[in-house]
Amino acid sequence: MREAFELFRSDPAKHRTRKTELHYLNLMELTVGLWGAQRTIRSIDREACRELLDTLIWLPTNAEKKFPKLSPVQASAMAKATGLPGTLSPASVNGYMNKFRAVMNFAANEGWIEKNPAKGLQVIDRVRRRDKRLPFSVEQLRLIFDAPIYRGCVDDWAGYSTPGHAHPRRGRFWVPLIALFSGMRMNEICQLHAADIHRLDGVDCFFVTEGPSDSDNGKRLKTAASERFIPVHPTLLDLGFMTFVADRRAAGAVRLFGELQKSSTGYYSDPFSKWFRRFLQRAGADRPKTCFHSFRHCYRDALREARIEHEVSLALGGWSSGNGNEGGETAAAYGRGYRAQTLYEAMGRIAYPDLDLSHLVRHG
Repeated sequence: MREAFELFRSDPAKHRTRKTELHYLNLMELTVGLWGAQRTIRSIDREACRELLDTLIWLPTNAEKKFPKLSPVQASAMAKATGLPGTLSPASVNGYMNKFRAVMNFAANEGWIEKNPAKGLQVIDRVRRRDKRLPFSVEQLRLIFDAPIYRGCVDDWAGYSTPGHAHPRRGRFWVPLIALFSGMRMNEICQLHAADIHRLDGVDCFFVTEGPSDSDNGKRLKTAASERFIPVHPTLLDLGFMTFVADRRAAGAVRLFGELQKSSTGYYSDPFSKWFRRFLQRAGADRPKTCFHSFRHCYRDALREARIEHEVSLALGGWSSGNGNEGGETAAAYGRGYRAQTLYEAMGRIAYPDLDLSHLVRHG
């Protein structure tokens, strides 16, 4: 099995992120621990695949940190025997099974096995996708943007939650605001370059693009539909965002938020996500089923409230329809998309009427 995984991972036809590679590596070690290093891929049958699925179902989250003296297989067996809570979510289990099926499909294509014994094996996720994450409530948004980092703090690093006289405007200030008023994903915002914000037909826009991911300033996108341009919302303009961008350019900065660090998996969002969870807790805004991605849900609801045309909403959010990008695979192949002015007019209709951000406007 180990050899099959290694050959699969070295396939030059596939490009994977470091995080995805890490998941495959963890899965490989799990299968070796479950079946032994000498188990051949030809001997993996349906029963063995069900054994893998059951092991994943009972695998505790962060098993290596919680149970450092146990192997993943041992941790899973212990959790099953004791009914331990805090195991992998159905989505995570299915994610690993999808990866295992990919390895077995590769083996079938190479002629090592006749068919994929893991085909169709997964768990039922009884939580509807729309119920997994909720938008922030108005109360939560008020708590977030009334926190010391937005009212005055000691600093935006260790002292971000302590009231003070400093008003720093760097990543931890701007990233949540950009998310609320653009719907951009966390990593899309954290990895922005100063050059990614510029004018198109007289409209200031974010340009969400991918770059060489192996460089220090590399950028990654979730899907092909994610590549897009988004007009800067009028509220961000009122808060002085373009002045911040100009200052970063004048300083010769490549990245817009240079102080935000990339994790070992290659994503800027990993460290920021951990910080934002602590931020929500200290701001008193932590609630079940809400996280940074809740800003994107708020934005989607704001698009609906503004009665913005469906295809325009897809373009503004980088969403794919069920049949392809921007309202349909066939339709999306024609034309070059919406004009910047058209999207800006739609963006101007997005509002959060019960949220007062006037304290963030700098006068003079």
